[in-house]
Amino acid sequence: MTATPLEIKLHQQSRVLEVRFDDGARFELPYEYLRVYSPSAEVRGHGPGQEVLQTGKEDVTIQSVRPVGNYAIAPTFSDGHDSGIYTWETLYKLGQHQETLWGQYLAMLEQAGQPRKQTTDSNQTTP
Repeated sequence: MTATPLEIKLHQQSRVLEVRFDDGARFELPYEYLRVYSPSAEVRGHGPGQEVLQTGKEDVTIQSVRPVGNYAIAPTFSDGHDSGIYTWETLYKLGQHQETLWGQYLAMLEQAGQPRKQTTDSNQTTP
């Protein structure tokens, strides 16, 4: 059974999407983190090994969020990306595994020789 969000808030100043689930879980997911882990085919590819490393997303914001049925949201990011549909399960997993996934992303950037611009917002440098 998948937990259902009771509340989803955009915090534009800190660039964090806050989601509170009916099982008591609460996550603060930085916009950059959501963008680089978008479930869209543009980011994930159409199969294993087709993932596209997202770079230069440090300053991305979420301009709007539209509901998708009763099971997901679809954010529109400031870089024009709007094809990712984040199911409740996806949001929950991103919240549960945030530290590990963020570390993997930083390691992939380093391995690819892609510097990451440091931001003054501590939520963006280490979500």
